Amino acid sequence: MISDKPPLVLLHGITMSAKAWQDVTPLLEPHRAVVALTALGHRGGAPVARRPARISDLVDDAERALDALGLERAHLAGNSLGGWIAIELARRGRADTVCALSPAGFWEAGATGQTAGVKKLRRMIALTRLTHRMQPLAVHSRLVRRIGMRDIARRADRITPAQVLDAARDLLGCTVIDDLLGNHEQVAPLPELPCPITLAWSAYDAILPVDVNGRIARERIPQAHFEILPGVGHVPMIDDPALVAATILATTGVAAKG
Repeated sequence: MISDKPPLVLLHGITMSAKAWQDVTPLLEPHRAVVALTALGHRGGAPVARRPARISDLVDDAERALDALGLERAHLAGNSLGGWIAIELARRGRADTVCALSPAGFWEAGATGQTAGVKKLRRMIALTRLTHRMQPLAVHSRLVRRIGMRDIARRADRITPAQVLDAARDLLGCTVIDDLLGNHEQVAPLPELPCPITLAWSAYDAILPVDVNGRIARERIPQAHFEILPGVGHVPMIDDPALVAATILATTGVAAKG
């Protein structure tokens, strides 16, 4: 990877792909050399070598991608599962900064704080599988887009029908859903920061609520900068790409324009 701009690597959430960042990337590219990765076992990513897949397998795969790009370190930004992967890469010394958007992995011992969010994700996955034949027609309705994705976004009506269908194909092509949703691993405490870390939590996160999972994240990574992103759901790239881009750039050291 050759560029005069500092590298920024983007990591998506479970069932998604690099396309999750398509509305954010153009806002980042004037400032950073942006690469969006697709995770192991996800549609377009590398196949899984062992089952069940573990978080460390996805982190290993992301680290191999950094190696292939010739990046010893990079700015990292990730949402949900991608935020978890970014934090683990930072733990391994591979990050200049981390912007974790509602990162997964912050739940109580025994995964009691994971249960509600997993149920909602499983419901969304089951509905997508059940309705995939009728989706090309149904998603032309803004109301259907908004209601169908209400657990992960507040304004899914703002994205196009083609983007919704792409997201559905990503979900249907993900081979590690059951592995990861049945996984009770969690983010271990990180009392000393290996690099600057921002935990940016969606104010209306219905999967990992800020008052539950955000609280645990602040306890486990107490020195991280913590902020709440107004008006957005669990996947804030859907609701407000400009807010997401500004949050990431601020973490990497790009000052917001007044």
